[in-house]
Amino acid sequence: MAGKTNAIRLLEQAGVPFETRSYEVDPEDLAAETVAARIGLPAAQVFKTLVVRGDRTGVILAVVPGDSRLDLKALAQVSGNRKVEPAPLAEVLPLTGYVRGGVTALGCRRNYPVWIDETAELWDVISVSAGQRGLQILIEPGAYRRVVAGEVAAIATSK
Repeated sequence: MAGKTNAIRLLEQAGVPFETRSYEVDPEDLAAETVAARIGLPAAQVFKTLVVRGDRTGVILAVVPGDSRLDLKALAQVSGNRKVEPAPLAEVLPLTGYVRGGVTALGCRRNYPVWIDETAELWDVISVSAGQRGLQILIEPGAYRRVVAGEVAAIATSK
């Protein structure tokens, strides 16, 4: 594992308990289901962070389970937008400071609004990216929500 990421530093500074799990990265397969299998968790417990743009609010980070997809209409409704669309891949790094497969709301370049799917609250611990490919953070969902100042809503749908 490389040095500490901004996400890890943020949690340490906040005194939030967490653990990390590293895994071997296949750059051709960055799917959350693959990450889940490599760290030994169900895909529903491994949450991916997606970068989207709302027509009224601008950039939003949506955190959804790995076995689901983002419900764009539901996110638009709860976030006060008429429409939200995924940000182009070329914008992900400049907007967040993280590469695809390593995006996290923790220690992001700016404090964007964060929406977390309600299923996160079903778990004692969820897994989110630590800010780089090959490294995940396991954290209590309530602590994660507080640190990222996230809102919880039904924003995911089955694949």
